[in-house]
Amino acid sequence: MEGKKQLLATLVGCNYAGTPHELRGCINDVLAMRDTLVARFGFAPGDIAVLTDDDRSAAAVLPTGANIKRALADMVTRAAPGDVLFFHYSGHGTLVPHRRGHGARQDEAIVPCDFNLITDVDFRQLVDRVPQGATFTMVSDSCHSGGLIDQEKEQIGPSAVVTDDLAVDGTTTRAARARFLPYAAVVGHLSGASGVDASHHVADHLLALFGADASAKFRHHHDAPTPSPDGGILLSGCQTDETSADVAADDEAAVGGKACGAFSSAVQAVLAAHPAPVSNQEVVSRARELLRDQGFEQHPCLYCSDANADAPFLCQQEGAAAIPAL
Repeated sequence: MEGKKQLLATLVGCNYAGTPHELRGCINDVLAMRDTLVARFGFAPGDIAVLTDDDRSAAAVLPTGANIKRALADMVTRAAPGDVLFFHYSGHGTLVPHRRGHGARQDEAIVPCDFNLITDVDFRQLVDRVPQGATFTMVSDSCHSGGLIDQEKEQIGPSAVVTDDLAVDGTTTRAARARFLPYAAVVGHLSGASGVDASHHVADHLLALFGADASAKFRHHHDAPTPSPDGGILLSGCQTDETSADVAADDEAAVGGKACGAFSSAVQAVLAAHPAPVSNQEVVSRARELLRDQGFEQHPCLYCSDANADAPFLCQQEGAAAIPAL
């Protein structure tokens, strides 16, 4: 219907089953989020693309780097001003050193099931294509996920904290698997497939294996864009220098006895406990509190414009009627 706001989502869960890097809760995270999008936010099931590496479904689209970027690009192409776009990623994250060793800063990336890294530059370019007046909300439950949209303004994070973000003194730190792949592990995995010596930078392996489907960060030089307010909203599971926990099914933090991501579970708990509207800033602040109380040493972050920090999560207004699941 003309003038009606579109609600579009892409949900990606990578468990890497059968590999040394296997996780347990990532697919559960996105299936739970799909249900929440339909039941609470009124997303139509047909407007939610789900990509998982669970081979039990012959119709499943594998979350390779190319497939994820294609699904996100298709979503942005469909968008019009005022639309709500949502991307949830649960899986491994990593940090990529600069190719020529300039400076100590490393860049954030997510790790699709084929290890074709998607970097902060790719997400910056994606957000830059979102129509004016639309929003692109990204929830990344992965390690080192702070800053995954390059140049987005930090609202809650290492440099901009909220008053209720207290230290974890007095809590018990959990022993949980981190959703993190060390850079050396990424290069080692790719080297076996690319035939390029493991001493080379990951860019050489990715370009050899994926060519034009490799991250734009590695295909040509990028000047840093001038930051300006946009529709990008990143809720990250942790800070850039931290890891995000993958919670086993028998952990007391697991929901319904199912493995999950600690941050994904916290977001679900915050939404369940607070009716609309709950702002992006409130979601992150309350998730921080919950994870602290549960003994997790990870600090979710928020990156977006000042206006979007106070805006309702996924633009849900008070009294908004959810569309029932079909």
